[in-house]
This record gives sequence, structure tokens and C-alpha cells, in this order.
Amino acid sequence: MSKLFADRAAGLSGSAIRATFKLLADPEIISFAGGAPSPDLFPREELEEIAARIFRDKCNLALQYGITEGYAPLADFVKARLVSQGVIRAGESVIITTGGQQVIDLTARALVNEGDVVVAERPSFVGGLNCFRSYNADLRDVPVENDGLSTDALEEMLKTTKIKLVYTIPTFQNPSGITMSLAKRKRLLELAEKHDFYILEDNPYGELRYRGEDVATIKSMDETGRVIYAGSFSKILSPGLRLGFASARADILEKLVVIKQITDVHTPTLNQLLAYEFVTNYDLDAHVRRSRELYGHKCAVMLGEMDRRFPEYCEYTRPEGGIFLWCTLPDRFDSKELFNRGVEKKVAFVPGDSCMVDMNKKYSSFRLNFSNTADDKIAEGIKILAGVIEEAAAQ
Repeated sequence: MSKLFADRAAGLSGSAIRATFKLLADPEIISFAGGAPSPDLFPREELEEIAARIFRDKCNLALQYGITEGYAPLADFVKARLVSQGVIRAGESVIITTGGQQVIDLTARALVNEGDVVVAERPSFVGGLNCFRSYNADLRDVPVENDGLSTDALEEMLKTTKIKLVYTIPTFQNPSGITMSLAKRKRLLELAEKHDFYILEDNPYGELRYRGEDVATIKSMDETGRVIYAGSFSKILSPGLRLGFASARADILEKLVVIKQITDVHTPTLNQLLAYEFVTNYDLDAHVRRSRELYGHKCAVMLGEMDRRFPEYCEYTRPEGGIFLWCTLPDRFDSKELFNRGVEKKVAFVPGDSCMVDMNKKYSSFRLNFSNTADDKIAEGIKILAGVIEEAAAQ
């Protein structure tokens, strides 16, 4: 059996985050482990009405093959929205993808040869890390500081290393919740120009700001096509629709389309129609505002409970948006051991190793999610987790 799997697949294992979902079938588990939006925000009634209209008036369109670039009216809407937000210019194009994850995969397939150096943040999104692993990239990392990816560490690496791609989630980063400063965004783009590498800017949480001021995307400052931009409807409408989008320099975008043709031909037309009819007939901005209000509230509840109950030696981020925060304990702690202790007491989170390039080390950090947990359960879960930390500290 050792000869069965291709080299690019042999070293892959399932996401530890996904594996925790099996544990969460237990209704008594309080989960801070997922990254799912709150179902309270799903526009059930609106989509029910839209679906009925589609099957009445546009059934043949909805159930037939579509073009790889995406349903044109939806792509035009996304383009216009990104232009209005200052993310892209009027002459740039957009394609619709099967979730934001597909943009990562298409970019890796288009740009990364086996052995090419891809730099990710430490910590980073496990789906992105596994994608680059699957193409046998030489995956490196640089730390995330309080104001985002360390451009100093990246510049030091560039003295001895040729980099092909930097993967970054600069706004409300997964898993840390940290937002990269404008100065660092500009510096990252300058380094890309100077050292001839590309940037994949993954921005699924960018519209979910509930405190502070917006920061310009890296893509908005890109004059020469160094940035591939990935966005998603998953966190602002529905993750189950599996709708994402990409914008990039024309030659790169064309290559992504060709590779997508091989991958899945096109994103399901029915799903695209559902989204387009929603954004056309209802107020997406109002829907996003409700999302911001809910997640801002839940973040405040979790931080308030942590401020009250967590030991002083536990440090944690205070995000201005998004759905995650990141906790760091002294080095003597092991987040995998804490995870096991937590599950025994019916509370779950994501241990730090799941978010690292080097998964074989011991990490004292872990990720907490607050978007899909009731307020009383947040309070109860943080109380339990505080006890778990104190028990581990006493041993």
C-alpha cells in the first residue's frame, strides 16, 4: 500500500479542525472550535422565495451547464461592489469560484511548482496550509505580530531565500483575529516588487468590522498585478452555497479559469442564481450590518468573560472584526493536552499546532471562535476553560 498514494498526497492528513466536528456531535459539547457563521443570520425566508421563483421562471438556466468564469450578472455585481469599495479598478475582472478555498487551490496550481517557496503567516489558516502542502511547496512561515505579518522577518528571509508566493489573511486574520497595519501592507507590496514574488490576499472576513477604521486592502494598492485577491460569500451570506470570487492580473486570471475548467467546469449555477437574486432584490449591506452587530456582540461577551476568568498569564487578541481570537499561554503549556482536557469537560477549541507550518512542535497557543455559540454557552464554556487552564498549571 505504500506505493498507492502520489507523493503530494502521501503526507497529508485530515484537518484537525474538521476532525473535531466528530466530537461536536455530542450536544453537551460547548464548541469554540468551528468557524461557522451563525445560522441566525441565514436569510431563510428570502432564499425560500428566491428558490421558488428560480424554479418557476429560470429552471433551465439554473439546472444547465454554465460558463467557467461564473454567472455573468453575479460576477458583474461582485466587480461593481469591489470597485465601489476601492479594492479593484474599473478595468479589472472578477471570476466566481466554488468558495474562497478554491481561489487558494487555483492559485497554487497556477503559480507554484514543486519545491517553490511559499511563505505563510504563523499562525495561519489550516485550509491554506494544507493546500500548499498538497502541491509539495517548500512551505515556510513568518510570525504574526500585533499589527500583522512581520515584514522584518520576511525581509530577513529574502536575503537568502527566493520566494514565489506569500499567502496572507491581512484583515481579521484566521486564526488570530489580527489586522495588518497599512504600513505593513505597503511594505509587503514593496518587497514583492523588489524581490519578484506574488501575494495571495485572502479576505473572507473583511466586511465583518465592528470596531475601528477600515484599512485599505493590499490589492487596492497593487499597480503591477502582484496581488491575487480572494473573497467569499461564506461569511456574509451562506457558507453552504460555496461561493467565492477572485480578481487578479488578466494573464493570471485567465490561467485560473483554465485550471478551474479542469477542476469543476463551473461553480453550480443554481447557487449563483440564489446569491444574485438575493443581492438584487434584498439589501446585502443591511444584512452585513446585522452580521457585524451580532459578531461584535458575541466577541464582546467572550472577551468580557475571559477578562473576568482567565489567569493573568494568558494573553489574547482583541479583534476589531471577524470571528476568531487567539490565546497564548506560557511555553510550559501544551495546547493539545489542554484540548484533550477540555473535551473531557465538554468544551472544545482549536489547538495551535493545527494552524502552524510545523505541526510537530508543542504550542501553547489556541484559537477560539465565538460566532456560532449562544451567549450563555460562551460564558459557561469560558468558565470551564479557565478551570482547565488552572488545573493544568497546578500540575
